[in-house]
Amino acid sequence: MKGKVFIVTGAAMGLGLAAAEELAASGAKLVLVDYNSDALTEAKKHISSSYPDTEVETYVADVSKEEDVKGYVALATSRFGRIDGLYNNAGIEGKQAPLVDYDLEVFKRVVDINLMGVYFAMRHVIPVMQAQNYGRIVNVASVGGIRGVVNQTAYVATKHAVSGMTKNAAIEYGKYGILTNAIAPGAILTPMVAEAFKQVNPDDPKAAETEYAQRNPTRGLGQPKDVAKLVKFLISEENGYVNGQTIAIDGGESNLYGNS
Repeated sequence: MKGKVFIVTGAAMGLGLAAAEELAASGAKLVLVDYNSDALTEAKKHISSSYPDTEVETYVADVSKEEDVKGYVALATSRFGRIDGLYNNAGIEGKQAPLVDYDLEVFKRVVDINLMGVYFAMRHVIPVMQAQNYGRIVNVASVGGIRGVVNQTAYVATKHAVSGMTKNAAIEYGKYGILTNAIAPGAILTPMVAEAFKQVNPDDPKAAETEYAQRNPTRGLGQPKDVAKLVKFLISEENGYVNGQTIAIDGGESNLYGNS
């Protein structure tokens, strides 16, 4: 991994930051992207403090805006000369509501970030990888991309779409040495998941967390570092032949029937 160049979106916290730390520990060069300027600055400070030899650039962006995406891709190529891997992690849950009651503006925002943000990133990173005849892409699909989740229609729709785009990118660009995969995290204890538990039970989100964990075969929730280790493999040269897959990392919960 030493000297390889990776873009991580949604890098200021949660799964993005955990992956950035894992890559930094292996000697990678990083372009960290997030819409939250303050949190992004703190993320860079944290990584630079923990791994002082790591070269880190940051770019404040709304991934739903194509010009912002062009901007962080241009930064990576101008600063480092190449892009070896893209971790398409930025995403939002939206609001929890039944399908017919879902707020349309929120729905559109979820589509713009979760779907178009992933698409724009691949659209502008893949040509760089084609020129190199090498690249690794990891998209975040979520278990919401492989099954239904009650009251999360927008999220589930976009994450299924991410899984579909992953398959298409894999079959269209594998001949250029580009391997594209998606991960499907379940309830990993990130700030976004913590916020979801607050929506489920505003009075006692910890109780909602405990109840959810008990439905998992492991009787627990995953940690961001668990996901980061999977991302590190898929986005590295260690992955030589896994392509077009959506890999669940959820303690086995997606194997249960329905949502039970």
